[in-house]
Amino acid sequence: MGNRFICMTKKDVKENGSRSKRIGRSQRKLLAEEEFLHKQALSMALHQHQLSQRFEGSMSRRIGSTSKRRNLGDESFSNGKQLPEILENIQTKKFILINGEGFGAWCWYKTISLLEESGLLPTALDLTGSGIDLTDTNCVATLAEYSKPLIDYLQDLSEDEKVILVGHSSGGACISYALEHFPQKISKAIFICATMVSNGQRPFDVFAEELGSAELFMKESKFLIYGNGKDKPPTGFMFEKEQMKGLYFNQSPTKDVALAMVSMRPTPLGPVMEKLSLSPENYGKGRRYYIQTLDDRALSPDVQEKLVRENPPEGVYKIKGSDHCPFFSKPQSLHKILVEIAKIP
Repeated sequence: MGNRFICMTKKDVKENGSRSKRIGRSQRKLLAEEEFLHKQALSMALHQHQLSQRFEGSMSRRIGSTSKRRNLGDESFSNGKQLPEILENIQTKKFILINGEGFGAWCWYKTISLLEESGLLPTALDLTGSGIDLTDTNCVATLAEYSKPLIDYLQDLSEDEKVILVGHSSGGACISYALEHFPQKISKAIFICATMVSNGQRPFDVFAEELGSAELFMKESKFLIYGNGKDKPPTGFMFEKEQMKGLYFNQSPTKDVALAMVSMRPTPLGPVMEKLSLSPENYGKGRRYYIQTLDDRALSPDVQEKLVRENPPEGVYKIKGSDHCPFFSKPQSLHKILVEIAKIP
């Protein structure tokens, strides 16, 4: 049995070696690096999925890529044909990436890699109860609580330091909240198919066209979570997996959809139902930019167009063929826009 096993192994090695020679060295490198990225992200997500409910204690709420990676495969990473340009003369290099409902810092792994390769400094934060933050989402009742990791980060910045905030989907409400309370710390705020609300508006109101009125949703939605019991108001919501795939990931690679399916968490209801108080003196003076996603089924292009029409930002950008998650479906296009906005004086 032992000799037979050894013979089979040698044969396999020989065959694999011959096959490898037929694949160019650069192509093998691209495939290996892309696979490494997916494995790293999936490993982190699986670890989170298995352990998030079993430990009480603090874990890191921030992630960043651990090494430089170049020439990474598909549209996701420019087909390996050229490296992103290295940017040395941008005034604000720090990007703070904020997740939308159900997501976490894990969703930015492609964006982090591309920004770092361009000489920029990205940090992805887990909002409270998101990603690997172990807070029970049923206990997150206000936008201030939900945004606390972002607020803590901004408070820790030195007086003369500024950052670029990037918010996805309902994370737009968090960066609006930050603009109101820390305008002096924020160079630019970028909303990616996000809830760029006006004063007195709730983040949920942005999704009303797809989900119905807030009052109807609170009464009849089958996606509500009653963390304090059925006789108490709902505390969160989470869509079914098949519905999430149709709403969020209609153009995303299957590997990224698989990652999301084991990583998505319930969204606390209180923060998205809270009306924001935004003043002309703080929020109104912030430099806002909006990125529209034109194949979006969660927040339709018409709704996004209405948002920028009613609450005009400094600039509007559009990504063709992107679903609600351009960091998965069109990461290279998203990256180019982020860099372009960073270059604006």
